Amino acid sequence: MTLLTAAEKELVAQAIAEVERETDAELITVLAARADDYAHVPLLWAAALALLTPGLLALTPFWLDLWNVLILQWLVFIVLVLLFRVPALRMVLVPKPLKRWRAAQLAQRQFLEQNLHHTRGNTGVLIFVSEAEHYVEIIGDKGIDQHVSAAEWQRIVDNFTAQVRAGKTLQGFIDCVRGCGELLKTHVPVSDQKNELPNHMVVLD
Repeated sequence: MTLLTAAEKELVAQAIAEVERETDAELITVLAARADDYAHVPLLWAAALALLTPGLLALTPFWLDLWNVLILQWLVFIVLVLLFRVPALRMVLVPKPLKRWRAAQLAQRQFLEQNLHHTRGNTGVLIFVSEAEHYVEIIGDKGIDQHVSAAEWQRIVDNFTAQVRAGKTLQGFIDCVRGCGELLKTHVPVSDQKNELPNHMVVLD
């Protein structure tokens, strides 16, 4: 995970404060190291490959009795489980649809947990990043989504996702907040100075 320092988080908070001076929207940023630990993935891959061991042995000139085959299967399973527990390798093994689904589920939960659905005028906006999955999502409450189209959000998300992949998470957050601000001050301009929700970044380890 690209850890952000307190000073870097403050830069994001300042960018949010600047945006909220020009719009009625309430922005919250959430940075997650990962959406899930995917603890079951190493087990499934190791078990599948261990089950293939007898078939692979049949293609070699080596002959082992049943007991030795069983021992070899267990050794293959144990070694692969340990190997696949390496975080970087584990994430390679996780199917992309599963990673996106887990990250999307966490984003939805964070929208509710950060009380973005309780703002006056339903103007909450969540900027969510899960780094391990390279997943970015912007969720706007109904008071925002009736003005801002999905295509407009997607352009910002695509740019931010590219920055997360490149390890430029801080700059991605700042650019994203400012990009959201340009949309929001046009579609939901400020009508009342308020700050219902904190501007600091929420970090999920």
